[in-house]
Amino acid sequence: MASQLEQMVHMNRGQGKTSYACNSSLQNVEQSRMRLMIEETIADLCRTSSLFPRNMVVVDLGCSSGPNALALVSIAVDAIHNQCLHLQQPQVEVCVLLNDLPNNDFNMVVKSLVTFQQSNKSVVTGVVPGSFYRRLFTSGSLDFVCSSNSLHWLSEAPEELKRNQIPAYDIDENIRIERRPVVIGAYARQFRKDFTLFLEMRAKELSSGGRMVVSLAGRRSEELASKFTHAWESVAQILSEMASKGVINKEQFDSFYIPIYGPSDEELREIIQLEGSFSIREMQVPEPSSGSDNVLITPSRIANMLRAGFEPIIVQHFGSSGEIMDEFVRTAKRRWSEEGILQQEMARNPRVMLVVSLKKVV
Repeated sequence: MASQLEQMVHMNRGQGKTSYACNSSLQNVEQSRMRLMIEETIADLCRTSSLFPRNMVVVDLGCSSGPNALALVSIAVDAIHNQCLHLQQPQVEVCVLLNDLPNNDFNMVVKSLVTFQQSNKSVVTGVVPGSFYRRLFTSGSLDFVCSSNSLHWLSEAPEELKRNQIPAYDIDENIRIERRPVVIGAYARQFRKDFTLFLEMRAKELSSGGRMVVSLAGRRSEELASKFTHAWESVAQILSEMASKGVINKEQFDSFYIPIYGPSDEELREIIQLEGSFSIREMQVPEPSSGSDNVLITPSRIANMLRAGFEPIIVQHFGSSGEIMDEFVRTAKRRWSEEGILQQEMARNPRVMLVVSLKKVV
């Protein structure tokens, strides 16, 4: 049975102005950065197989919806077809499966898959709703797994904080700073538990020598573990300001826990090595947004991006009034209205993505 959090966590549906489909250009840029690693992983997978595969199963975990839903699997399918041509082998039959939590906008995903199949006749497709912290596929059935911008979402907020009624983001700055090590520690332990479980599940589902390429929000190891991801911190700050002004209830704000944690690259490496099912083929920590990405970093874009990603869990906790989210966007824009403020904030707490290529070793 799906937990309450699983039912709450999904991006804004549809194609309207507040939808994830219309507010995910930054995530698309990050997916594009995974292209080379995916292509190299597919090439290595095809070269190192004792027999060139006749069929392959490709899975995206946490696909969401909109134009990004098929981005990674499209790269993988093109790479497989290119390897067939390069190695002068018959075209491989490919099965593409897209996964996300049950309340994802699968109607839009299915429509995208129909279009995808029309231009990829040798590909069969399907959707698999459910949490990737559980078993989703039969043993040894997968060849390649990819995931982008999903694995920093936890299976649940830390129970120890909820049980002891410790707010994740106290309105009082002094108390917040004092409690920060306790809060960060609780989130880090929950992430370790969840990501270890994720690796265990995928190790059972991947075939011998199967591969994964995943990306998630995180931080560099040299950065002190004193902050959450930029998205987490920004949402908490905006809601804190709204609570201070009485727009939302302070007691409700104190009991609101965003189920996201961004590990450091060394933290991630340690968890993978201790779990033991995968070898790390490559790990990248790309430079934070620069160049063309800066065009995407405007107060309006970031505010709408946060709304598209967090509105479902915010309205579930604080109430379904559209006024709450409209005020959320207005508050965010006011915070960043002075030129350069948003850029300074992101420089202090940059949006860092960790990208890792893994090979099953057991």
